[in-house]
Amino acid sequence: MRGERATMPSKMIFINLPVADLDRSKRFYESVGWKVNQDFTDGNAACIVVDDNICVMLLTHEFFTTFGRRPLGDTRGTVGSVYALALGSNHEVDALVEAALAAGGQEEVSADRRAQEAEVGMYSRTFLDPDGHQWEPFYMAYPV
Repeated sequence: MRGERATMPSKMIFINLPVADLDRSKRFYESVGWKVNQDFTDGNAACIVVDDNICVMLLTHEFFTTFGRRPLGDTRGTVGSVYALALGSNHEVDALVEAALAAGGQEEVSADRRAQEAEVGMYSRTFLDPDGHQWEPFYMAYPV
């Protein structure tokens, strides 16, 4: 109904990422299958919906700097965070990474880490978005 406001779930995660080119980043994340929420998108920011409880806020560098006093980190040359995302199967991991690569992302491979993960029943891959933000989709069967 007009005038009513929907309520947010009691717990949501919003990951705020600084981006050099907002339109390029929106296209990248749409290409991996996530949606832009136009209600929370403008020339400074874009809300990317990963699922009902996770959103990525893409913020222009200029706008991002209004959230704190420290300078922006160089995510293309250093790692400051890793965004791990649990998925439902190895196939979902591969599909997400392949979509990211097709959209211009880069994959990082660590054979040693993959071997360690395999020993405990985990499967993951790593991709970097156009600004160097590191994502690690993974699958791990939970003990029943």
